[in-house]
Amino acid sequence: MKRTLTLGKESKDVELIHQDGVTTLIWEGESHPVDIREMEPGCYSIIMESRSVEVRLDQAKSLDPESHAYRAMLYDGAYEFALTDPRRALLGASGGAGGSGGILTAPMPGKVVKLLVAKGDTVQEGQTLVVMEAMKMQNELKTMTAGTVATVHVQEGATVETGAALITVLAPEA
Repeated sequence: MKRTLTLGKESKDVELIHQDGVTTLIWEGESHPVDIREMEPGCYSIIMESRSVEVRLDQAKSLDPESHAYRAMLYDGAYEFALTDPRRALLGASGGAGGSGGILTAPMPGKVVKLLVAKGDTVQEGQTLVVMEAMKMQNELKTMTAGTVATVHVQEGATVETGAALITVLAPEA
């Protein structure tokens, strides 16, 4: 899962890859094997490059509804950061049910956990339509326009691939 990590005014592209039981962190283009274990809810043990650190993560408030903000508490202090999916901007531009309506598509492979609308429902700009789970994280997928739900292409519990059509929204006639 590729994300943009923002810490203060600095942003970095990061990615966690889980393959064959090994987790790899891609940071500034370099691969680092990493072992991440949840010791208790919100508390993680992270081992990377023969160094171990315990991190407590709590959700923080964010002004950007598209980012996930956290407060990480480590041995040397607390840090607030945000993670955003760089594909979100593309989602709004190409298939994020934006502009004159359109098709809300899956930004990543995952499972449809909850459908929050049905055919014929009226939706508002920024309204969450679908909750998807990918890599044990739940993602709220929102419409970029007001309109009416024309088609629900999936059912709760469905597994979808990146780009799969989820919901078609028709904008009101001008």
